[in-house]
Formats: sequence, C-alpha cells, structure tokens
Amino acid sequence: MKSAVAAAILVLAGTPAFAHRLDEYLQGAILSVEKNRLEAQMTLTPGVAVFPILMAAIDIDADGAISETEQHAYALTVLRDLSITIDGHRVIPRLLSERFPAVDEMREGRGEIQLDFDADLPGGGANRKLILENHHQSRLSAYQVNCLVPRDPGIRILAQNRNYSQSFYELDFAEEGGPSSSLAPVWLQGMGKPLGTITLLLFVWVAFLLGRRAHPARNLGPKSST
Repeated sequence: MKSAVAAAILVLAGTPAFAHRLDEYLQGAILSVEKNRLEAQMTLTPGVAVFPILMAAIDIDADGAISETEQHAYALTVLRDLSITIDGHRVIPRLLSERFPAVDEMREGRGEIQLDFDADLPGGGANRKLILENHHQSRLSAYQVNCLVPRDPGIRILAQNRNYSQSFYELDFAEEGGPSSSLAPVWLQGMGKPLGTITLLLFVWVAFLLGRRAHPARNLGPKSST
C-alpha cells in the first residue's frame, strides 16, 4: 500500500493539502478501490494542544510510554470508529499494520501515526457506491479523504463527495463485469441471429399479403343453386 500511495496519482484532488495545526487532531485517509477489495492508509497527527487528550486515550497504564499492546489496541479503536458501506452493505475493516512515532515527536506536534487496513467488498452491479464515515475523536479532529486512481483499468472513479468536515465521504465508481454491465452486451449478442430470422419472416409475411392482394383467392366452395 505504501508504494501504491507513493506512485499513484490522486483522483479529483480538489482540496488543498492540510497543514499542521496546534489545536486539532488531523486524520487523513487515502483509499484504493480494487475488485472485491478496499485498501486504505490513515495518517493521524495530533496537534500540540490535543496531544495530552490523545495520550491519555492511548497510554492505558499511564506510564508515559506507548507499548506495542497499547498501539495495537488504539489502532483497533480507530477502526471501530469507522463506518464503511458498499452499496448500502456494511463491511468490516481489517487492520494490517500500525506504526507509531516516538512520544516526544507527538508531544512536539511532529509525530504521525500510520494505520494500514483493508476490507473485503462483496460483488455488486456495474455502478457502485462506497461510503466512509469517520467518528473517531470527532470533537478534536479535522479530516481529509481522497482516492487513488485504481490500478485495475476495469474500475473507473465517477465522483467523490464529502461533507464540510470530510468526516463523511462518498465514492461513486463503475466496475466492469458487474451484472448490469454484462447483461446488455449478452442480450445484444443473443439478438443477432433471432433478429435476422424475425426480419426474414416479416419479409415473407409481407410478400404473402401483397401476393393475396394481387391475386385474390378463388372461392372454392360449392356454388349455391338459383
């Protein structure tokens, strides 16, 4: 995911990159949509003023250090505060890795927590809608969400929509091979031969009607006696 983030171009990057602020907890997410899978990386940067609040939430034993157990527990807390749906169906994010800076770096406002996660996406139609809602530390946080250009050429990003805080993010994309995209071509292909047959039958029927007009059928029944 790290190399993909570095190499890929951001889609519809209409929002400016956020600068570090003292009194906010900055949460950035970069998404990558693949067939049947969502990959994501989150970067969480606490400002100097909010660091004590965040530290209290991470450092469970209050010893001034963040153990690996505490890092993992906090990363899972962040994911639990995310809501991800695809076409209205809830999907569960799966934590892949977490990286925490030194406590001193976070205390000075320089440290970034990085979380990598993915989620399985169930199959669906050709036009799909993914929604990400981030409720983690909402009173302290500023959010930013963006999407990478898909590696799969069969997936096209159609639109990105966000609320003002970007805690709500909606992604519309098209996926080739979905039920609605495959039905039309198959239907048209299947109509090839029947359409030719129908045209021939219509031609024969019209010719038959024209022939009847030109040569009315004789009444072959018995003549009535006078």
